[in-house]
Amino acid sequence: MGASSQISARSKARMEKSGMGRPNRCLLILGFVVFWWVIFFFNFLSIATPSEDGASSSRSIHIPFFSSRREPLKSSYPSPGKLSPSPVRRVEFTPLNEHLWKPLKMFGARDDRCAGRYVYVHRLPRDLNEGMLDDCQHLSLWTNMCKFTGNAGLGPPLEDKDNAFSDRGWYATNQFAVEVIFHNRMKQYDCLTNDSSIAAAIFVPYYAGLDISRYLWGVNVSTRDSGALRMVDWLVRQPEWRRMGGRDHFMVAGRITWDFRRKTEKEDDWGNKLFIIPEVKNITSLVIEASPWHFNDFAIPYPTYFHPTQDSDVVDWQVRMRGMERPALFSFAGAPRQQLRKSIRERIMDQCRESPQCKLLECDFGESKCHVPSAVMKLFEESVFCLQPQGDSFTRRSIFDSMLAGCIPVFFHPDSAYSQFVWHLPRNHRKYSVFISEIDIRRGNVSIESVLRQIPADEVLRMREEVIQLIPRLLYADPRQRLESMQDAFDVAVEAVIDKNANLRTTLLQGKDDDELRKLHKPEGAETDELDGSEESIRRWQSQAGRKK
Repeated sequence: MGASSQISARSKARMEKSGMGRPNRCLLILGFVVFWWVIFFFNFLSIATPSEDGASSSRSIHIPFFSSRREPLKSSYPSPGKLSPSPVRRVEFTPLNEHLWKPLKMFGARDDRCAGRYVYVHRLPRDLNEGMLDDCQHLSLWTNMCKFTGNAGLGPPLEDKDNAFSDRGWYATNQFAVEVIFHNRMKQYDCLTNDSSIAAAIFVPYYAGLDISRYLWGVNVSTRDSGALRMVDWLVRQPEWRRMGGRDHFMVAGRITWDFRRKTEKEDDWGNKLFIIPEVKNITSLVIEASPWHFNDFAIPYPTYFHPTQDSDVVDWQVRMRGMERPALFSFAGAPRQQLRKSIRERIMDQCRESPQCKLLECDFGESKCHVPSAVMKLFEESVFCLQPQGDSFTRRSIFDSMLAGCIPVFFHPDSAYSQFVWHLPRNHRKYSVFISEIDIRRGNVSIESVLRQIPADEVLRMREEVIQLIPRLLYADPRQRLESMQDAFDVAVEAVIDKNANLRTTLLQGKDDDELRKLHKPEGAETDELDGSEESIRRWQSQAGRKK
């Protein structure tokens, strides 16, 4: 007994000296719980709502936000709703709001490079996307789209007849192929997940533009709406939809928004009613021209002819554009719009013809160099400024072809770019473009050449460099590859959707109303709710823009 006591005493002394001891199981469990509670508390910001009697609920948990060691997703140019810490509040945990805070919790996962960036892709019935390409000859009444759907939506490789292209990456890409390109790029996205509960965004790969393009002319409204209604019927049955009613979903519709906003059931009314369907109003829709009066669609760049496979392709092109000789002060490629009463194209073309400093490439439905991509790009590469008036709608593909060529765009209506491409272009439009009001052109009291000549040479160089710096985010890389260090138009759009969704989840957890939710969708400075095309509204916009200078 004495020896045993001595051994026990010595063992106890050694444990006390080394600070070691064997706690009982209860203490071990308690220590484990306290440890993880402290980690959870300090790793996340707290968001909450007061209970009905105004006091904090005792049945509340901390809602995870950004880890203190992780910065929010960054962008050099404005994207909607950059996340910022909210006042500390509490929210009662229920299974109903787990779908809001669980994706936000991913932002705090320090050991996961995809934390906060996961995207889940719905597996739609094939006839709602890639199945349409099997019948490519009937996708458009006017164009055989079969040649444009190859190479993952890029179309056939281009022949460089005018020495206007770099060595590789140039394709005859159709302006309405962006949804096919985007879908194929999404297949290469580095943070896809099969677990929709952790997804920051949920992608709906519906080829809305190709679907409606089959039926835009001479087809009854029920046929025009059939694909959209089938897509919605399938979508609302999915568990991912029921979590947030589609508010975390996004899709690409590769046409202008007006093709999806038919207001009546009249057979002679244009387009289908995809964006009018109540459920679809919750989805973030990416189009090549958005509506300034609706808050849940966003414009993304039209596809250009250039689709690089690696960063060096882009860098080499930027170097080439910086060194281009530009003998033309300004240029215009396009056709008159005589059927549009307010169109200023004829007046612009007249001014161009009269100026020795302007190059004009006239387009029509017959043989024209306008249909030769190398000729169009050559024109832009040799011009300092490129005129971009409205076409059949506010925007046009030529905006991005010209900027790809390092040409400074000249806009005549703010809805041609400034209220449209809010994720991809700088908020300060004076950094990269010139604005001349179409009102002054229509009245004949302004000379385009005189306005452009008055811009100092150093200012022109600065603007051109800004345009050239923007090139990566205005093009779509080859969807079969991925750029290493540059963000292209796809990357910018996906990051913006993720930021928007994260802000939306936080706002919903805070119990804010619909008016506050709407403010998340269009970033400050992009509002043109009162811009109705009238002279008074455009003048008002000019006045407001002048004060922000």
